[in-house]
Amino acid sequence: MTQNALAIIVLAAGQGTRMKSRLPKVLHPIAGRTLVGHVLATASRLGADTIEVVVRHERDQVVAALEAEHPDVVIVDQDEIPGTGRAVQVALDALPSGFDGDVLVLSGDVPLLEAETLQALVDGHRAAAAAATVLSAIVDDPTGYGRIIRDADGDVARIVEQKDADEAEQATREINAGVYVFRAGLLRTQLAQVTTDNAQGEMYLTTVIGLLRENDEKVAVEIAADTAATFGINDRIQLAEAARTLNDRIVRRWQREGVTIQDPATTWIDDDVTLAPDVTILPNTHILRASTVATGAVVGPDTTLVSTEVGEDAEVRRSEATLAVIGARATVGPFSYLRAGTTLGEGGKIGAYVETKNAQIGDGSKVPHLSYVGDATVGRGVNLGASTITANYDDVNKHRTEIGDEVHTGSHTVLVAPVRLGAGAKTGAGAVVRKDVPAGALAMTVAPQRNIEGWVEKNRAGTAAAEAARADSAE
Repeated sequence: MTQNALAIIVLAAGQGTRMKSRLPKVLHPIAGRTLVGHVLATASRLGADTIEVVVRHERDQVVAALEAEHPDVVIVDQDEIPGTGRAVQVALDALPSGFDGDVLVLSGDVPLLEAETLQALVDGHRAAAAAATVLSAIVDDPTGYGRIIRDADGDVARIVEQKDADEAEQATREINAGVYVFRAGLLRTQLAQVTTDNAQGEMYLTTVIGLLRENDEKVAVEIAADTAATFGINDRIQLAEAARTLNDRIVRRWQREGVTIQDPATTWIDDDVTLAPDVTILPNTHILRASTVATGAVVGPDTTLVSTEVGEDAEVRRSEATLAVIGARATVGPFSYLRAGTTLGEGGKIGAYVETKNAQIGDGSKVPHLSYVGDATVGRGVNLGASTITANYDDVNKHRTEIGDEVHTGSHTVLVAPVRLGAGAKTGAGAVVRKDVPAGALAMTVAPQRNIEGWVEKNRAGTAAAEAARADSAE
């Protein structure tokens, strides 16, 4: 393997106790991906020969997530010897035999670094012919981070961890971002000399920097222009801050692409979302997972889309949709819920207080209000009257309703599945349809109306209703 080969090692073995969570720290999500998922998505853009992830705490959970999100990465198990130095050492041992290129070390809890920053770090490392290159940042409050200690010439002398730093060293504002590039051969040699003789009893990877300098090897430093991008996630406060930073970055990117986002502060967009130019997003809107929104569509306010496709010039307001497809020029809402499997055709309408599930609703069809349409196929040009529902569940199984083209139902129709309404059929108000309705037929379940004269005056004497009835009868 050539000296220009690149291996990436992602450290994801830490316990993350400050998160106080059953979920491993690196699996906490922001912008639709886990923390380590963001790191790996960035790493995958660098053209590395191999990407390894070192795991230890909550190993099975982490590996299951990695295999689902990034099945091509190599999983490396850290043993009982603690520390980042040991994690990198076992990862080096897992590299292909004879690997003698560069090794980029990343942390699985630093999700905001961009590929351009990391590529510049690798390129600078190679141009300087350095043994190691460290990414650093200048911060106002360095508490909790390792400090970059420079010598009289301004070169890196060593990196000191917070717990091992003296008072003067703790005052240093240049921190170690936990991102390094090493020449593989020198890294192997120096790691063999690293011990656990420190405040935390761990093999520090940072010790290698001091050892390299003691052997007169060149150690370079690149100071990150975007300080926030270098921050690791250790608790829920930092998790929320990182989520906000990443969301701001995503929002600005889409604004530059021609998307109108009326209130960036209340708009949340996941990293995998795709928006077309001239989309408008109104306040308090979340567009999540793999959602796509086409040109001219308006989404919001107060709307959540999860893995949902919105067609050109469609409108979705004050509603929620998950795994749904909304056709071009269709309208949804307000206050509707499109569950998984819903497809609304071109020019269709799902109005106020409607719930749909596993329902295919044809072009130009309308479900205007107060309805439930589940496990149904609805043809073109259909109008379902107010409070029409498909009774799809018989307490054991779900059944399907089929509604042909140009069917109109009266208000408060109940379609008891399995049932089929032929093209052009109609139902009367209050119909309970238990049998198939032929094309063009009218289905009714009407009982004779009975009026009991004088009932209110007799049974509700003295009430306002009784007085009104008496006055009306006297006229």
